[in-house]
Amino acid sequence: MTPPPRPPRRTPRVVAYRRRLGAVGVLAAGFAVAWFAVGGIGGGGDKPPATTVVLPPRPFKIVFPEGFTRAQMAQRVAAVAQIAQRERGRVPALSAPRYLAVTARPRVEPAFGSRRLPLEGFLFPATYDFTVRTTSAQLVAQQLVAFRRNWAKVNLRYARSKNLTPYDVLTIASMIERETSAPEERQLVAAVIYNRLHERMPLGIDATLRYGLHIPPTESIHESQLGSTSPYNTGKRPGLPPTPIANPGLASLQAAAHPAHVDYVYYVRKPDKRHHFFTASFAAFEHYKAEHGYR
Repeated sequence: MTPPPRPPRRTPRVVAYRRRLGAVGVLAAGFAVAWFAVGGIGGGGDKPPATTVVLPPRPFKIVFPEGFTRAQMAQRVAAVAQIAQRERGRVPALSAPRYLAVTARPRVEPAFGSRRLPLEGFLFPATYDFTVRTTSAQLVAQQLVAFRRNWAKVNLRYARSKNLTPYDVLTIASMIERETSAPEERQLVAAVIYNRLHERMPLGIDATLRYGLHIPPTESIHESQLGSTSPYNTGKRPGLPPTPIANPGLASLQAAAHPAHVDYVYYVRKPDKRHHFFTASFAAFEHYKAEHGYR
């Protein structure tokens, strides 16, 4: 018998052509479904679909002024934490008790030797961002990074020539920050401190006694307090107080390292309560006080 003829073989070109047609059909069908889903029929198909971008919540800001103590910074933390909770409806991780706990632990700071030091003085005053998730430890870490960055700008050559350590300079800067609010007087106050240290005179700075005895700036210092045995009583004890008494900014750090070259050893606040009268003469100092009714 003669075998039946074989069916003609499909050439690869025909198969490829059909595959392409099938793929086009699938793409077209998919496009039609997508077009219909975004409102292609009677739904403004000529406009692209709207895109919603969800932005992260704007961070809060906390401002620490120059000269704030660690305790004052904790009070500021409490205040901004309340604001954050009120605006976001969530309790923030940042809190005053945690801030005080974190900053109560002494640490070894680069460029200050191997001894563990209290953090008063190292908590750099500036404006910092935080969110409801920012912890007190993270905020303190930001402050320490800012301090190290600014401290690197301070040239200690002159202070070292006067046998002052980096910690001495930091302590002097904290006193400058608390003693004057007039920028042009920072180096003058530094000069008085340097000169008194050189002459082995008690510094007699009220701000150190206020810090040691927790006397508010609005309250007068009583006679009994002037006789205190506190190590922060620089009216009785010679030399610098044992620690910084505040957290200074860069300007006071620079002034503490570069005092004015003057012979002043006395100063007293002027009636405007912002500026000071400086002199090298005890007689002139006493005369100015008497003239303005100071005891």
